[in-house]
Amino acid sequence: MPLEIRIGPPHLVVHQGQTVWVSEPDGQVGDDEQKGLMFRDTRLISYWRVQANGQDWDLVSGGAISHFAARVFLTNRTIITEDGDIPPRTLSLVLGRWLSGGAHEDLDLTNHGRHAVRFNLELVIRSDFADLFEIKDERLIRRGRMTTDWLDDAQCLRTVYVNQDFRRGISTAIEGGAPAVYANGRLALAVELAPGATWHACLLHELIDGNETFAPPGPCIGGAEDSPASANLLAWRREALKLQSSNEEVYRLFAQAVDDIAALRTPVTIEGHTHVAAAAGLPWFVALFGRDSLIVSLQTAPVSIEFARGTLELLGRNQADEIDNFRDAEPGKILHEMRVGELAHFKLIPHTPYYGSADATMLYLMVLHATWRWTGDRALVERHLAAAERCLTWIDEYGDRDGDGFQEYQTRSPRGYENMGWKDAGDAVLYPDGSLVKGPKALCELQGYVYAAWLGMAELYAMLGDAGRAAELHQRAADLFNRFNDTFWDEDWGFYAYALDGEKKPVRTVASNVGHCLWTGIIRPDRARRVVDRLLQPDMFSGWGIRTLSAEHPAFNPYAYHNGSVWPHDNGLIALGFKRYGFDPEAARIARVISGAGSFFAQHQMPELFAGIQRTPVDFPVQWLGANVPQAWAAGSAFSLLQAILGLVPDAANGRLYVDPVLPHWLPDVTLRGLCVGKEVFDLRFAHVEGIAEFEVLRGPADAVVQARFDAAEMRPVA
Repeated sequence: MPLEIRIGPPHLVVHQGQTVWVSEPDGQVGDDEQKGLMFRDTRLISYWRVQANGQDWDLVSGGAISHFAARVFLTNRTIITEDGDIPPRTLSLVLGRWLSGGAHEDLDLTNHGRHAVRFNLELVIRSDFADLFEIKDERLIRRGRMTTDWLDDAQCLRTVYVNQDFRRGISTAIEGGAPAVYANGRLALAVELAPGATWHACLLHELIDGNETFAPPGPCIGGAEDSPASANLLAWRREALKLQSSNEEVYRLFAQAVDDIAALRTPVTIEGHTHVAAAAGLPWFVALFGRDSLIVSLQTAPVSIEFARGTLELLGRNQADEIDNFRDAEPGKILHEMRVGELAHFKLIPHTPYYGSADATMLYLMVLHATWRWTGDRALVERHLAAAERCLTWIDEYGDRDGDGFQEYQTRSPRGYENMGWKDAGDAVLYPDGSLVKGPKALCELQGYVYAAWLGMAELYAMLGDAGRAAELHQRAADLFNRFNDTFWDEDWGFYAYALDGEKKPVRTVASNVGHCLWTGIIRPDRARRVVDRLLQPDMFSGWGIRTLSAEHPAFNPYAYHNGSVWPHDNGLIALGFKRYGFDPEAARIARVISGAGSFFAQHQMPELFAGIQRTPVDFPVQWLGANVPQAWAAGSAFSLLQAILGLVPDAANGRLYVDPVLPHWLPDVTLRGLCVGKEVFDLRFAHVEGIAEFEVLRGPADAVVQARFDAAEMRPVA
């Protein structure tokens, strides 16, 4: 059996809602680290350490038992006491940590030695109340005033930070064990243990935001299974799409993706109604995002439509209604990112929310259309039609800055982003010589998103009975299709330009973005083969996936964020593009290598990205340092790849589900259970039968499932 190499993040994470606790694998949080207990974009605990008479504990084993709970097993080094030395490895300390509202920690000691012991268990807990942006930048500025109080009678340590009207805090109560003493920044609890005896104490952390408090869960970690968070996870697993397959790798990747997406569900209650969107990823992106939440909505539509519904509601409510250059806001624009920390509170950053995304507005329309295709819900379309029409107006009046018929972007904010596509690193859009492209920049995929948005909205207007508006948008999409293919294509080069620069000159850099143009259908069918082949050339295809940038480019770096790495979500969308144009073996090839890469990562948890190193027989995928894990659209790539293989196309309004399965040899069978299309729920089995992929309807009306190949440009069934 070949060696299985396990790769995972070198930290322990528990998270629930807007609360994230990142520590070392032993549960500790040291100095000068990008770790701690983060709550609503503020770090409430910046240092956490447990010792015995000043001596550290050694890690035996530890890990997360769910996304919101973890246990860590520690043992002692030699502990010097006035009664003599306590021999190493004779004591065990088990740390339990779980989140639900606030945080609950359990400290359980056992004396495995032959003699009674006596020592002080010491806890050092410090807070810096740093804003998340300052933690990422490693540049902390203290602006307000911090106070710490020890309430001896209540056995409670309370630390509060106040800056004018901004207030955050944490209150840690100790229950069980001997009464604690607080001195010199340390909590000390006297411990006496006979041979075989045990000792238990709880740390109950109440989180404070202004006048609002979030109480810790009462039960110890053994009761976490009965918590609301656990009940929500179990309910999600029951309701979400389920997959069975004899390919264990695919099954595990899918199951972990379902759990990762569940863990990133962020409920927001407005006027008594709770809406759910996906946080982008841990630990840095636990917030409402535009592009990320919308792409995740598209990825997860077959698994659960709740993300799409919630995302449409939350983003529509926060649609820009004025011009605000600091926030790159314009009427009708969909937000990029919303933050609630100290810097956002005082508008020292533009994320209140920030609208520096050139693609989220079109993606909003694509999600509205996709949600209707999966649900057939006319009322949903009518509910969001006003927001959709404002999106259409923004595309014309602001997205197309100069009236040339293409979308381009350039920040107007002194704190704005240089790049506003999904590759938003400052150095992500480059000329062939490696220099930065001068704006405004018209990325190729932005044109594809507009094309798909206009076609989708044309179908929605036709459904609503507005034939004139439908025909107008359909014609505009056709005109854009022709104009894009005339302008962005280079016949001699044999590929589409990455972008047009500020002088309308094509940027002939080979990048993965063109694959998104396949996904949206704006590529001319007679050119699709050349695009697919180019993306699968060795300089773009690492063997673990399609790179973001060609290895032949002078700026290529396999460890760069956007200039040579491999992003699972990017590959998932490209695979859907391959499928759309009928390149089934190539789509399956992408699915194979991405799922194969996922099998190497701890718990089959797909990271945000990994290095674009060329694959060899003795290599394994290398995680990018600092990658978010779990990350929503990385997890969602499993669902995109599944759609690319099975060819699922819903038509709920007409009571149809179209399928076009082409199972590769490595995936002999797939069974889906609980696939919702409109009011129908289907169980489907796909399998090889004498070398041909066939399907069987196990539940739901059999005549509603139709096998068909689709026209690449407009996704209409043709056979």
